Amino acid sequence: MNIENTQSQMRKGVLEYCVLSIIKRGEAYPGDIIDEMKSAGLQLLEGTLYPLLNRLKNAGILSYRWVESTSGPPRKYFRLTEKGNQFYIQLEATWHELASGVATVTRQDPPPSA
Repeated sequence: MNIENTQSQMRKGVLEYCVLSIIKRGEAYPGDIIDEMKSAGLQLLEGTLYPLLNRLKNAGILSYRWVESTSGPPRKYFRLTEKGNQFYIQLEATWHELASGVATVTRQDPPPSA
C-alpha cells in the first residue's frame, strides 16, 4: 500500500472546502489562495487549483471579475454566488459532522467501562 497515495486522497477530500472557506471571506485571487494554503501547511499547486476553480464556476458555485493590474495581465478574482453560499453552508455542516466523527473514532482514550 502506498502511503503517499492515501495522503494525497485525504488532502483532495478537504481541498474544495478549504478553498471555498478562503473565498467565502471575500474575493480571492488564485495566487493569494495558494499562498494562504501554503502558510497553513497545505500544499496546493496551480495545476490543481485552476481546474477546481473552473469546475466550481461552471457549477454556478463561483463567479469572477477581471481586475486590471499595473504589474502584468488582468487578474481574475473569484467570489461565491448565492448558490455557492448555500453549497458552502451544507459543506461546512458535513465537515463538522465528519471531523467530529473522526475525532470520536480515533481518540486515544479508552472508552468508558460499562
